[in-house]
Amino acid sequence: MQSLIQKYNVPGPRYTSYPTVPFWDETTFSEAAWVSHLQQAVSITNSSTGLSLYIHLPYCESLCTFCGCNKRITRNHGVETPYIDAVLAEWKLYCDLLPERPRIAELHLGGGTPSFFAPEQLQRLLAGIFERATPTEAPDYGWEGHPNNTTREHLQVLYDYGFRRVSFGVQDYDPTVQRAIHRIQPFENVQQVTYWAQEIGYTSISHDIVFGLPFQTPESITDTFNKTLTLWPDRIAFYSYAHVPWIKGNGQRGFRDDDLPTGEQKRLLYEMGRDLLEGAGYVEIGMDHFALPHDALYKALHNGTLHRNFMGYTTTQTRVLIGLGASSIGDVWSAFAQNEKDLDAYLNRVQAGELPLLRGHVLDDQDQFLRRQILNIMCQGQTRWPIDRWSENEWAELSARLETFQLDGLLRYDTNGLQVFPEGRPFLRNICMAFDARLNRAQPQTRLFSQTV
Repeated sequence: MQSLIQKYNVPGPRYTSYPTVPFWDETTFSEAAWVSHLQQAVSITNSSTGLSLYIHLPYCESLCTFCGCNKRITRNHGVETPYIDAVLAEWKLYCDLLPERPRIAELHLGGGTPSFFAPEQLQRLLAGIFERATPTEAPDYGWEGHPNNTTREHLQVLYDYGFRRVSFGVQDYDPTVQRAIHRIQPFENVQQVTYWAQEIGYTSISHDIVFGLPFQTPESITDTFNKTLTLWPDRIAFYSYAHVPWIKGNGQRGFRDDDLPTGEQKRLLYEMGRDLLEGAGYVEIGMDHFALPHDALYKALHNGTLHRNFMGYTTTQTRVLIGLGASSIGDVWSAFAQNEKDLDAYLNRVQAGELPLLRGHVLDDQDQFLRRQILNIMCQGQTRWPIDRWSENEWAELSARLETFQLDGLLRYDTNGLQVFPEGRPFLRNICMAFDARLNRAQPQTRLFSQTV
């Protein structure tokens, strides 16, 4: 395994989309194209599956130096009202464009820190959303809470609007690691919010843990999981730390590269955590998630409905995802659109009555075909395709890339499809890269992605 880690530990996408954002062709994109694709997708799917809604709430009171998310650091809570106003104004712009009243099957509040906002502000946000929309019969609503500032009132307000999932960012309990990433968070805080969520009635509570952080050791990761398992969260997201300090605005400056585990050490941390979780009855889902057998994520894996989009792994198979808020990304399968990443630009454009679109991509037939193969690999560990789907040159190139994985015992493939072996799971991102025509054509000379291992 060590030699394979050295071989495959290269920069690569996480494949929450295909094509990945750096390879979007903005020359084919326009607001009119986005609206047309959106309206067509809603007219087909709204009455059947409903749609997904992601709302980005970007504010945080302090900077976590491992974070690569879009955020604005402030202790001024006067920003809450104008931001909620802008999100609701953007939602009205979308609802005025839709051919019918939207039915929301999936709703997620992400950040930043959603619990930065006061409970009454979140209540106002959701009241405004549902003034123009209707929940589906069995919706899947979730949000991200910071254990240090999530109150019981936060949890209750969102529960009253149908939220049954909540995830808490734990990262690591070791004090040295917490100081390095500027995330001082006692176990008692996580314990308290977890108990509150259980008492209120949340049916899927998730803890986010990160491996590969500065100063992490086998002892610290073991201690983190031992503490976590006393609380029995329904899901655990066990993410690989994405070290991307070259991205503008990224706060990853709280430690030196030498303070990070090597690729082999990082993989050992993952394997230790995975063994502890599986020994406690958790099942590995896709690339970086674990769930107990009663959880909907586990059930989706086993009934073949597991899905992956810009929110990560999800149980809801919708073809329409509308993103609201600064930097949010929308997805209607045949097109993507991203909002302004700069917070002030976002607010100004919404205030002017404009959709605050920054960029996007319209998927051609090849994009859609390759997207399906990558999605199948990420969610099911296997995929199939028509035998005549590839040209002679395309098949020769793909086969040459897949042959390397087959010789290393990571998968089996033929002219009809492929199956990833358990040994290949650590390298799902690498396997997907074999299908990434835009990445393979571009061969970027600068670093765009974090390491795959």
